[in-house]
Amino acid sequence: MQDLGSAVVAPLSFSVQAGQCLAVEGASGAGKTRLLRLIADLDEGQGEAWLEGRSRSAMPAPQWRRQVLYQAAEAAWWDSSVMAHLQPQQREAACTLAMRLDLPASRLEADLTQLSTGERQRAALIRSLLQRPAVLMLDEPTSALDADNVARVEAVLREAMQQGMALLLVTHAQEQAQRLASGVLRVMKRERA
Repeated sequence: MQDLGSAVVAPLSFSVQAGQCLAVEGASGAGKTRLLRLIADLDEGQGEAWLEGRSRSAMPAPQWRRQVLYQAAEAAWWDSSVMAHLQPQQREAACTLAMRLDLPASRLEADLTQLSTGERQRAALIRSLLQRPAVLMLDEPTSALDADNVARVEAVLREAMQQGMALLLVTHAQEQAQRLASGVLRVMKRERA
């Protein structure tokens, strides 16, 4: 990433390698979420991002977003259940991931309005991981989880990184950043002129 910034986010240049995690830190309102959205090409800004030598601007936005996937703190859902968001060939893998994340497979079929915030967070992670992105950008993915479920999520993320996925992680949990990240990116709010 080179000179990525916006009216809110001061320009940043950084890189994250396959299999590594970069923790994105900064004060509330500094622009951590905005930075992830800039990288995902969801918000306007300046600068350029690359994936394996190919620039974001050289790819159609949907193609970029499949490979550089942003998962919001409160993920968006457009259908009634988790399974309705998945391809038929993903169902078995979804159930396996759900079991590893202590989420009963039946919850994947349930109406999303019946799931707790923590269940929706784990379900969103399942949906994201099944896309097999090269880079996964997570915004507070465990904020509603207890310690045991945080440990389960971190184990699944470590395994995905061992398989080559890069991770950008916004978290206010310093312990989590220390457990997962090999580096830290500090985001500073852009000063108004």
